[in-house]
Amino acid sequence: MPRKGEILPKAQVGDPTDPQGFAVLREAYLESLRVQNYSERTVENRISYLNALILWCEDRSLRRPSEITKPILERYQRHLLHMKKRDGKPLSFRAQHARLIPVRQFFKWLCRQNLLLSNPASDLLLPRLEKRLPKHVLSAREVESILNQPDVTESMGVRDRAILEVFYSTGIRRSELAHLQLFDVDAERGTVMVRLGKGKKDRMIPIGERAIRWIERYTEDVRPGLVGEVEDGTLFLTNLGEAFSPNRLTQMVRGYVKAADLGKSGSCHLFRHACATLMLENGADIRFIQAMLGHAKLETTEIYTHVSIRQLKAIHESTHPARMHSHAVQKLQAELEEMQQEETTGLMNDSV
Repeated sequence: MPRKGEILPKAQVGDPTDPQGFAVLREAYLESLRVQNYSERTVENRISYLNALILWCEDRSLRRPSEITKPILERYQRHLLHMKKRDGKPLSFRAQHARLIPVRQFFKWLCRQNLLLSNPASDLLLPRLEKRLPKHVLSAREVESILNQPDVTESMGVRDRAILEVFYSTGIRRSELAHLQLFDVDAERGTVMVRLGKGKKDRMIPIGERAIRWIERYTEDVRPGLVGEVEDGTLFLTNLGEAFSPNRLTQMVRGYVKAADLGKSGSCHLFRHACATLMLENGADIRFIQAMLGHAKLETTEIYTHVSIRQLKAIHESTHPARMHSHAVQKLQAELEEMQQEETTGLMNDSV
C-alpha cells in the first residue's frame, strides 16, 4: 500500500520490443541523463513529459522518432495550446514551455548519437514566457496566523509547528526540508546545512532561534516516539516513522493555510515567498537572499523586488504631486465622519 502523498508508478508507455521505437530510445536517453548526474527528479519530469508526447504520437500511429517531422511537432505544440487540465482550465504558457523543452532535448540527443539524420525540433519555436509575480504573498501577521494553527498540545501538532517554523525561518524548498537530517541543524551556530539542493548544490543558511526551539522540542518530546526499527537520521518523520514525501508536505501545509481562513491559497512555497519578501522589505541585500534561497541566477531572486511594495509605496507617498499631508488626511477623515453623522441624523428625523 503506498504512503499518503506518494505517487504510484505509471504503466509502460511505448513498445519496449522495438529497438528503434520511442520506449527503447527514451530509456537510453534517460540513462544518459543519469550518467551526467542529473537529479532523479529531473529525470522523472523528463519521463512524464516525453510519455505525453509518445502517447499523443501513438494515437496517430507514430511509434518511432524517425517518423516525426517538424510539422508533426508543431501540431503537438498546438495540441498543448488547446489542452485542458482536470479543472477545465488551459495549460499556462509556462507549462507548455516546460513540456516542450524535454522534447527538444530528446531529439537533440538522438541526433548527437547518430540515431536521427536531422533534428525535427531544432527550429521549433517555444512560447514566450510570462513574467508573473507570486499569486499570493503573506504578511507577517498572516504567517503568524498559519503558524498558530497546529494544536501544540498534541505530538503531531508540535511536529507540524516545527516544520512550519523551519519553512518560514529558512525559506527552503519542500524537497530540501524532507531530506534534512538531524545533524544538519546546528543549534549552537544557528545554521542549517541543505545538502544536494536544487542543482545538487549544498549550501549553509541561517535559521532563527524560535525555529530552533521548536525543533528541539520536537526532537526531544515527539521524534523518539516516531522512530521505527531503522534509524536513518531523518529529521522530520511521519506518524509511520518514515520520511515525508514532498506531496505529503504540500497536503499538510495546505491544510493549515486553509484552516487560517486568510482568503489566500498555497502551500510550502508561500513561506518561501514570505521569507524573501519580508527580509527584503526589512533591508536585507538581495544577494544575501539569493544565497539563502539557493538561486543560481540573481534574476530569479529579483522577482521579490517587484513583490516588495512597501518601499515603493513610501517613495510614492513622499514624492507624488497628488500626495496628501498628514493634517490634510486628518481633516478629510473628520469631514467624512461629519457627513456620515449628518446622514444618520437625517434618516432618524425622517423616520420620526
